[in-house]
Amino acid sequence: MIKRIPISALKVGMYISDLNNDWIPHNTQRKRGVIKREDTIDKIRRMGVTYVYIDVEKGLDSQDAETATEVDRRNEQALQNAGELSPGVLPKVTLTEEIVVAQRIHSQAQGLVGSFMNNVKMGAAIDIAPIHQLADELQNSVLRNANALSCLGRIREKDNYLLEHSVNLSVLMSLFGNYRKFSADVLHQTIVGALLHDLGKILTPDEILHKPGRLSPEEFEVMKLHARHSRDILAGTEGIGEITVITAAQHHEKLDGSGYPEGLKGDEITEYGRMVAITDVYDAITADRVYHKGMTPTQGLKKLLEWSGSHLDPDLVKQFIRCIGLYPIGSLVLLESGRLGVVIETNEQDQRLPVVRVMYNTKFRLPITLETIDLARAGNQDRILRAVDPEEYKLDVRKFLT
Repeated sequence: MIKRIPISALKVGMYISDLNNDWIPHNTQRKRGVIKREDTIDKIRRMGVTYVYIDVEKGLDSQDAETATEVDRRNEQALQNAGELSPGVLPKVTLTEEIVVAQRIHSQAQGLVGSFMNNVKMGAAIDIAPIHQLADELQNSVLRNANALSCLGRIREKDNYLLEHSVNLSVLMSLFGNYRKFSADVLHQTIVGALLHDLGKILTPDEILHKPGRLSPEEFEVMKLHARHSRDILAGTEGIGEITVITAAQHHEKLDGSGYPEGLKGDEITEYGRMVAITDVYDAITADRVYHKGMTPTQGLKKLLEWSGSHLDPDLVKQFIRCIGLYPIGSLVLLESGRLGVVIETNEQDQRLPVVRVMYNTKFRLPITLETIDLARAGNQDRILRAVDPEEYKLDVRKFLT
């Protein structure tokens, strides 16, 4: 049986099934095995881990433990509660209308961010104007229909993580900033900060940045320097605002001070830093990477809730969940009819009733004719039972998003 315990209860002889630290970027540490030495526990504690999951059938139990099922049930209830907050931004055009524009912007964004980073690396002249224009286009697309860029954000290749992550983060920050009613200038600066938050990785040695195996403690310290590099490069770039620099600089800071580069705590981290930390973790843990199988969107939201308080701002996490939906774009859901559908549009009035594209019947375990269903439409009788993992049915939801 899998149980969760506080780090203070971890002892030699216990079997760790999950270090519960996917919020650590570039996390390639071994995540499971028997604790054999006290210094291993010290290393885990220094990473900022507050709770770990143990397998009590493979190692010692603890009186401070609660089952993983209990934790998931509590996270599910917290997720439902977060979904009851006030509505987000209503779309102004249909998904069909916006998806064509969004595809152009998404493709252009990856190329532009890649070129910008390469120019900085080569010491070439830096022209920030195209980045500002791109930020405006991203923002306008989100205002017209946020579902379009959100759909494209779920169609990603693990070998192109760096650029796709930067673009996706800018979309998420645009959604988040809109929900929180930021002024146009503040919103623009946070989007630019998200687009360029990983700029400092151009100074990270390739053998560390692209290492497929586990990073050594020394290599991880080098990797962590990228946040400081991003801050310094942006601070020295003409045409970059202060909020942009802060957004990029603080994307790895954590409330308990376990983050970097400055180890800031609580209110020492700006609201922009606390927001981008949430979006950065969410996008990272739900993405497939060379060394990491991404969680489903719903699993990712539950993890944000679990890590609230110690690492992430609890109130902002709830607001983030409300702005991207109980069932974010790309979620695979099981309907009462037994059909599976992928969420392609959220419903700002009732998050339990998104637009889904059905493609599979679980009762017969067979594909069915594609059909788009608005669960909020009058006369529709189907409802969502729960989110499911595509791996359970060997489905690639990316094929059904556009």
